[in-house]
Formats: sequence, C-alpha cells, structure tokens
Amino acid sequence: MNQRLAVAFPDARFSISNDSAMHSGHMGDNGTGESHFSLTIESPAFAGLNRVARQRLVNHALAELLKERVHALTIRATAPGE
Repeated sequence: MNQRLAVAFPDARFSISNDSAMHSGHMGDNGTGESHFSLTIESPAFAGLNRVARQRLVNHALAELLKERVHALTIRATAPGE
C-alpha cells in the first residue's frame, strides 16, 4: 500500500494502521493478519474535491489490493490546510 500511495500521490503525507487484529475471526478476516486497515492521507490532489471523490482516488490507486487482499479500508483524506 505504501508504494502504491507514494506513486499515486507523490506529494502526500500518509499513515496506515493495520486494524486486522481487531477483526480476527470476523467476516473478511482471511487469516493473513492483513485484511483491515485505516489510512490517513493529506495530499494537494484532494484540494477542491469532496469526500467521495477523494476516496475514489485512493480506491483507484489501491484497486488491485482492495480486490484481492484487503477486505476493509477506512480512509481519512484531506487537502493541506484542512
């Protein structure tokens, strides 16, 4: 995820936390310990965009991972200064 986000949003600051342990044994837990994540990202690319448009950009950047490996991703996307 780090690499894909860095390529898609080169001027971004972001942090990812793995929340999978809190969902162990629940639906979507694939046993790898890498199924549920939270992302906080700040990027100039989000300026002037609403929440849904920002999340779509992130989802597009991570599409392959979201389709194959990641069950849940919480996204907090902001533009600089927000």
